[in-house]
Formats: sequence, structure tokens, C-alpha cells
Amino acid sequence: SGDLTESNKLSNQYTEMEILVVPCQEIQIKIDYPISRKKKRYTNLADAEPIVLMSVLSSLHAGYFRISLSLCSQALLWKTMVHLHSDLPSMAFHLLWYLALATHVSLCFLYAFKCIFFFDLVKEEFSHYIGVNYLYAPSISCLLLLQSAPLLEPHSVLYQTLFWLFAAPILTLDTKLYGQWFTTEKRFLSIMANPASQVSVIANLVAARGAAEMGWRECALCLFSLGMVHYLVIFVTLYQRLPGGNNFPTTLRPVFFLFFAAPATGSLAWNHISGTFDTVAKMLFFLSLFIFVSLVCRPTLLKKSIKRFNVAWWAYSFPITFLALDSVQYAEEVKHHVASALMFIFCSISVLIFLGVMLLTAANSKRLLRRDPVLWSATGPKTDKKSLSANANW
Repeated sequence: SGDLTESNKLSNQYTEMEILVVPCQEIQIKIDYPISRKKKRYTNLADAEPIVLMSVLSSLHAGYFRISLSLCSQALLWKTMVHLHSDLPSMAFHLLWYLALATHVSLCFLYAFKCIFFFDLVKEEFSHYIGVNYLYAPSISCLLLLQSAPLLEPHSVLYQTLFWLFAAPILTLDTKLYGQWFTTEKRFLSIMANPASQVSVIANLVAARGAAEMGWRECALCLFSLGMVHYLVIFVTLYQRLPGGNNFPTTLRPVFFLFFAAPATGSLAWNHISGTFDTVAKMLFFLSLFIFVSLVCRPTLLKKSIKRFNVAWWAYSFPITFLALDSVQYAEEVKHHVASALMFIFCSISVLIFLGVMLLTAANSKRLLRRDPVLWSATGPKTDKKSLSANANW
């Protein structure tokens, strides 16, 4: 019994010691300060930059290359005007060309990073009936930069090498896009055709103009025929109001200006192929002029698309610039006061619209980086209104 009492006393002492030790252990385990310090660490701007960059990359799509398209086409217009009218300041052309180069290179780098980190989104964009057309835009911008380059001659080896480097993606996409209209059973042109489909036509015609500048007449004729035949098919398909045109988001209605951009680009290409602004070039110019007037006379068509700023507004700029380039060539050929008046009107409209959209973009720069609804939700045209609203960012 004595041993039991002693053991009980010892156990009671050990229990009391454990009770005394436990609070010390709890105090040592509790580490509130390092955790709060860790939370503060992620609120620093330097640590938030990768998160912001990933957000920008995920929201970026090929439709943003409309910006570089407008800049590059405007640089080509200024080069043409400076070449024909020596009294215009050449410094403005050089500044505009380098601005276009910097903008296009920046967009290309961002899109290349998107291909690395968000390849699934790029694959969905490649499969989308609207998004796939704007994959031509980087090559078109590169070709326009090449054709408006201030210190590069068309007959140089560097010019020819860069031409093939920029034209190769266009031919690859032609094989994919035009080939599926012939061979696949689901992606019919009558279902997939939309106003953005004309970007592929513009790409072939810009490449034809570049080949003609180098003196490659047969190559230019090949690209010109490929572009104009498909423009005729797409134009007739959209003119008949088949299902593809009815699935086009309201926000993207500025892309309707591509209807006259394609024949205007074709007129420029044929002018360089034939060496003169002949009857074919004039017919294409008059066609683009008629379509432009038809669109301008229906302002209600674009009323809903201008309520809130969108990157699609850049689709107003480069079609007008191509039409202004046509008017310049037409005025040089005809030598008439009406042609000179058309040149002055369209060049003025082109510059004013370009400056206006650029200022609006600068004023709404935060909206461009915002995570808006994008096209990833669908890979083909649907009649559901919810799917169309998800497509509005293009």
C-alpha cells in the first residue's frame, strides 16, 4: 500500500508537470507573425506582376492584331503619299512606321507567350469559326510593314526572304481553312461563313501585292486568283444571308467594313500586277466604294456596337485606309478634280478615324486588359443568345 501511494504521488507529479509544460508547447507552436508576414509578401507589386501578366495573356486573342493592322496600313498610306507628294513631312511617316513595328512586335511576343502558357486556349481559338480568321492578321501586318519599310528595296535578298517567311503561314492557313470547306462534312461554308472570313482574302491579296512589287508576276497572279475567287464565294454566301451571317455577335459589327476592304485590297494588288490602274483595278475600286456608301447609309447597323468601347472598333480603321490607298492610285491615273476630291476625302477620313480610335484606346486602356467574356465557350456557330453573348469579345 505504501508503494502504491508513492507511485500515485509520482504519477500526480508527472501529470502536474505535463500540465505545466503543455501551455509552453502551445505558445511555441503558435506562429501568427510569420503567417501574416507571408500574406503581406504577396501583396507587393513586384510579386503581383506575374499574376497580371498571366491575366493579360489569357484574355489576349488574335483579334488584338487589328491594332497593328491599322498602324501598318496607315504607314503604307503615308509612304505612298510622301512618295507622290514630296511636300509632305517624311518624319511623320518614319515615326508612324516605327510605332507600327514596335506595336506589332509587342503583340507577337505576347501571343507567343500565350502559345506557351495557354496552348489550350490557342487551340480553341484555332478551331473557332470567327477566331481562326484573325490568325491571318499577324502575317498581314508583317507584309504591310515589309511593303512600307523605308530602307528596304523589293528586289533585295532580305526582302524576298522575309516575304516568304511571312507568306508561308498564309498558305498554311489557306490549306486548312479552304480545304475544310471542300472536304469536311460538318464545317460547311454556308454555316461557318461570317464577315471575318474576308480576312483570309485580304491576306492573299496583300501577299499578291508584295509579290508583284518584287517582279514575281506568276506568284502574284496565283495569290490574286486564290484570294478573289474565295472572296466571290464568301461574298455570295454572306449576301444570301445564310446561317453563318446570322450567328455574328452584335459587338463585332464594325467587322462589316471588311466587305469593302477586300475589293479595295484587290484593286491595289492588281494595280501592281498590271503596272497601271487599269479597268480591272477601277472596277474593284468602284465596287469597294459602293459597298462603303451602302454601309455608311445605314448607321443603325452599327448603333448597338458603339455603346461600349471594344477592340473591334479598330476594324473601322484599316478598311478605310485601303480604300484611301485606292483613291490615291485612282487620282494619279485619272488626273481629274473629282478623283482628287475623292482622294482628299478618303485620306482625311482615314487619318481622322485612325487618330480617334487610337485616342479612345488610350482612354480605355484598362478595359482592354480586363477579363471580358471570350469565345472559348464555343467552337462553332450557335443560335443560342447566351453563346452569342460569350462571343462578343472578338
